[in-house]
Amino acid sequence: MRLGEIARQLDCELEGNPEIEITGVAGIEEAGPGELTFLANPRYRPAARRTRAAAVIVSREESPLHTALLRAADPYLAFARAIELFHPPDRYVPGVHPTAIIAPSARIGPGAHIGPYCFVDEDVVIGRNAVLHSFVVIYRGARIGDDFFAHSHAVVRERCRLGDRVVLQNGAIVGSDGFGFARQPDGTWYKMRQAGPAVLEDDVEVQANACVDRATVGETRICRGTKIDNLVQVGHASEVGANTLLCAQVGLAGSTVVGANCILAGQVGAAGHLEIGDGAILTAQSGIHSDVPARTTYSGYPAIENARWLRSVAIFNRLPELHKTVRALQQELVQLRQKLAER
Repeated sequence: MRLGEIARQLDCELEGNPEIEITGVAGIEEAGPGELTFLANPRYRPAARRTRAAAVIVSREESPLHTALLRAADPYLAFARAIELFHPPDRYVPGVHPTAIIAPSARIGPGAHIGPYCFVDEDVVIGRNAVLHSFVVIYRGARIGDDFFAHSHAVVRERCRLGDRVVLQNGAIVGSDGFGFARQPDGTWYKMRQAGPAVLEDDVEVQANACVDRATVGETRICRGTKIDNLVQVGHASEVGANTLLCAQVGLAGSTVVGANCILAGQVGAAGHLEIGDGAILTAQSGIHSDVPARTTYSGYPAIENARWLRSVAIFNRLPELHKTVRALQQELVQLRQKLAER
């Protein structure tokens, strides 16, 4: 594909020869002749100056390089779209594989592809153009919108509700039982029925082996546009606001409320029955034990405001030196007391 056509499709400003033939995309350090790459992080400027790529997507303010440039308002987003030009998604022929089992009362919209060994239970409704790859299980009474894509071994449990364009990666579970048990007089645990569904709104993606538990009562809700990474646990009756990112191994205990446009980095853990405000950022491995205000950044365990945490870490790294200083001061104090006592 010629560079000028790529610039047109990506709505970028071209600096260089529009006739350059681009054969693919690659990272800035790996790109070779004929390939397109991008520069979004200033730390990669040295790599950009020595790249062998034919062209680089850069910001509108970036300094000139030795290659052709595509200037974009957001180089990372433009590169994401460029990948699709060279690696379009696979297309699936509509139809039902002979090994799939579809209950007589299930209603599946036109254009669906139902792969090998899928099971769709009674009273399920699925919209148009769904793709169920293989070994996908949809329990009874589930309601799923248009353009649903479920990779192998994904599961949607009973009476859960999914909006349009929901993507479930391999092994994702929507509506598994919440962890609810009541202690009995003899010390054993009585399992509480998890009666409330999990609800995923439009454009939600749940990645591999992540779980969104159903609620004991009420519902667990993931709002529009939220993305859930691999191995995330969303506890029963939690709510996650729109366009929030839950990165790998995040764990939300039951009844956690996360606002819109938040980022919870890898391995963040939240105790139950707390609220994380809109736009909050929680850095990796933060332990959240109480409410987090909107539009703040918290770090550490127990999590505190990020600037305070950075100061605390700086002090922590100096603890051995400070300990020696304190010991020396203690010894001097003892000596001073001895001298005063001798007078």
